[in-house]
Amino acid sequence: MTSKNGSRIAVVTGAGKKSGIGYEVCRQLAKAGMTVILTGRDGAAVEERTHELKAQGLDVLGRALDVTSASSVASLSAFLAESFGRVDVLVNNAPATSTYGEQPSTADLERARESMDATLFGGWRVAQALVSLLKKSEHGRVVNVSSGAGSHGDPAFGLTTKNSMGPAYAVAKAAVNALTVTLANELRSANVLVNAVCPGFTATFPGAESMGARPVADGAASVVWAAVLADDGPSGGFFRDGKPLPW
Repeated sequence: MTSKNGSRIAVVTGAGKKSGIGYEVCRQLAKAGMTVILTGRDGAAVEERTHELKAQGLDVLGRALDVTSASSVASLSAFLAESFGRVDVLVNNAPATSTYGEQPSTADLERARESMDATLFGGWRVAQALVSLLKKSEHGRVVNVSSGAGSHGDPAFGLTTKNSMGPAYAVAKAAVNALTVTLANELRSANVLVNAVCPGFTATFPGAESMGARPVADGAASVVWAAVLADDGPSGGFFRDGKPLPW
């Protein structure tokens, strides 16, 4: 199996939810001419999302993927190696949440462990499995979907604010930012650009727009910006809408 017209190969995790950022990232990358591997934990949802995008004439393949499972990640890596021999773009988007309104002193640590496993170690696991394929690309890109909640500098949702998103989510996203820097340092000599992106407060759930959330397409575009960076673009940074964020 080869991509159409030698197009770039993009892998997006956590893309099985129709209203989610990952699904829209898949659509925008495919619209940009990439062959997109849409992945998610729910195989039936992945199949449905893939069918929808194919019906729009887009080059999308679906694969069930549990980022918390080493065997599931290894299966994806083997498929990509056999089918394409390389990966050009990896978007680590698989989400995990906290209990809304929880406090650090009383948080459910088992739930926090699950959040960390999906958000931090899940993306880390996938990056490790695909790094050899990314190095074979002439334009390797890794985009870790992060959040202002994991930043010291975000005035609305950052670590020093009293937002109600929950510390498990915030701490996991802060760790994603740290992983981004260290992975970028390692892969700099391989010309693989690694960046974290905050899509902003995005309308991925009912009622979000009335709370001031922006359209999913805008949040996804923020992620796609890092996936299509020029070869002389930044690496090891944290961005929203192409602009650096403090963290």
